[in-house]
Amino acid sequence: MDVSEIIIPGDTPGTEWRLPVLRFKGRDPKAPRTYIQAALHAGELPGTVLLHFLCERLRQAESEGGIAGDITIVPQANPIGAAQSHFGELQGRFDLGSRTNFNRDFPLISLVDRATLIEDLDDYPATDRLKRQLLHMALAADLVLDLHCDDESLQYAYIDEAFWPEAADLAAALDMEAVLLSDGESSAFEEAVGFAWKYQVPGERQSRLPGKLSVTVELRGKRDVDPVLAKKDADGLWRFLVTRGIVSGETAAVTFSGPAVPLDNVEIVRAPAGGTVLFHRNIGERIAEGDLLMTIITRPGQPGGIDLHAPQDGLILTRTSDRLVRRRGDLMKIACDSPSSVSRKAGALEN
Repeated sequence: MDVSEIIIPGDTPGTEWRLPVLRFKGRDPKAPRTYIQAALHAGELPGTVLLHFLCERLRQAESEGGIAGDITIVPQANPIGAAQSHFGELQGRFDLGSRTNFNRDFPLISLVDRATLIEDLDDYPATDRLKRQLLHMALAADLVLDLHCDDESLQYAYIDEAFWPEAADLAAALDMEAVLLSDGESSAFEEAVGFAWKYQVPGERQSRLPGKLSVTVELRGKRDVDPVLAKKDADGLWRFLVTRGIVSGETAAVTFSGPAVPLDNVEIVRAPAGGTVLFHRNIGERIAEGDLLMTIITRPGQPGGIDLHAPQDGLILTRTSDRLVRRRGDLMKIACDSPSSVSRKAGALEN
């Protein structure tokens, strides 16, 4: 295992950020190249501990000549966000300086322009330098996995329709409970990778990308930082690498049995008013149209409250861990068989 650091100078004197990069050299130049990163949202750590345990297996495989394809791993992809605290609370999702989501505004370029990402880096602020160097590394690979987590959540993934159903092997290996098929229309990291591949020839869009994969994996919720779960997920990711011929090994064939639905089929339940939320249903439950999902107590101690019901049948995928909620705040995502009646703009589901 080769360990190096990318140094990102800060925007103020005396400040710099260090980004550790772990590389495993493959023996077969024709095998797929893999890039995996975690904690782009700096407070989302299930992927970091997954990679900690996965690297144990990779080091053993490397010593035995069992790695076919090059593997690059960035276990904590956002040292800038990891250093941001506000009144004692980590602020790892949004850059405090620009108020931009760390997983948005990645450059949308053609693959042939990859080298331009790291040209004239001093012209950019630190957060953009970080994003450009992460994307530059990823675009050298064939398989790109961006490991995140949600709030309270099942295991699921955002996968561009250009990679489906070929990517069902990843969903099966990681025992995902759902897949959300994205439209590739945002500037999130994994969609910026897909954009570069789709427009490998500038101006000519490819709709299918066989042998390629760029995906956001949601490893349950923020509090699911657990050695048992992390080792289970590391085993699942190892199975995927075996299946794709990146590492040597044997593994039993598994199939993905969960729903795979377009983003238009995701119902996002939002708070019509602020207050204390009482959930009546949990993640992983299948609900029917009209089922009582939650009650918002807007005036504690006084009569009344707001009951929210299921807009259609579906699987509860996520819910907020907050119990004091704001007006229009996202409370729950439900994966459904039919499109939502609420129109959605192209791109990411939420900021």
